[in-house]
Amino acid sequence: MIVVFKEQTPKNEIEKFEAKMKELGVELHESQGSKYFILGLVGDTSNIDPSRIQSNRNVEKLVFVQEPYKKANRMFKPEDTVIDVEGRKIGKGFFNVIAGPCSVETEEQVVGIAKSVKKSGASFLRGGAFKPRTSPYSFQGLGEKGLEFLITAKKETGLPIVSELMSPQQVEKYADKIDIVQIGARNMQNFDLLKVVGQINKPILLKRGMSATIEDLLMAAEYIMSRGNDNIILCERGIRSFQKVTRNVLDLSAIPVIKKKSHLPVIVDPSHASGLWWLVEPMAKAAVAAGADGVMVEVHNDPDNALCDGQQSIKPQRFDNLMNILKKYIEIENRQLS
Repeated sequence: MIVVFKEQTPKNEIEKFEAKMKELGVELHESQGSKYFILGLVGDTSNIDPSRIQSNRNVEKLVFVQEPYKKANRMFKPEDTVIDVEGRKIGKGFFNVIAGPCSVETEEQVVGIAKSVKKSGASFLRGGAFKPRTSPYSFQGLGEKGLEFLITAKKETGLPIVSELMSPQQVEKYADKIDIVQIGARNMQNFDLLKVVGQINKPILLKRGMSATIEDLLMAAEYIMSRGNDNIILCERGIRSFQKVTRNVLDLSAIPVIKKKSHLPVIVDPSHASGLWWLVEPMAKAAVAAGADGVMVEVHNDPDNALCDGQQSIKPQRFDNLMNILKKYIEIENRQLS
């Protein structure tokens, strides 16, 4: 249920109402809009009499939420969520570009790429230290050493770090070293992991699973939010299809659909979505036009010899050209590069 209070309802009246709802065992989710105060009731509302709420003289209206996701629902929070990471804002008109190698390979590599993408205008550095791979024989990442290389790159460039963690144990041990914790597509429904990241004070970049519906993605976000962490960035990275030309199919329609259903910011990963370096630029431009709040692009100084996903990585010079193009698109869409 969502309770919308009338404009200028006294604070003490809202507090009285909240106290009554807490006595009935529901969790409260507050949202202050420009005109109205909105109170979401989460949990078992079967013992709440709707007529008792509607008869309250301070209540403008009562709305029943049919979707299973509540806190991620735009009805609960009509205003777009804006996430601040060291002064860089994500969402509500702010556009961000996250760039870097799929896997951290050497300190020289990641520092060099970080300096290059920052010069081109990227606002975050991405890099995989722990790599979930389809084959157990593929490169699995440098682990803790890779995180240390990312930290060195941050010290030299000031770019906040985005990196994936794959287990509750890794979150407990390494989350403090990362500025945005990424939950990869393969772990989108690792519910134990989602519960753990829901308890940390870090923004979470939640990637859509390759076979997940939009509701599946929002329910995964709900798992995190139900534990207290509302700082979630959703990521569309392509879904599986029967065709074999590209690695995945980029679901651009998911961006406006999610924005209609949820207040959470949405970014696009054109590198994983296409799996081909020459498709990164057109898919990134399309993401801006579709309303995305940012893109995450794989950049490698030597893609031919990359230890992971070289075929979908672009070189620093091409990334610089892409940034020059995206800046024009962002301006046309009346948004701001963060």
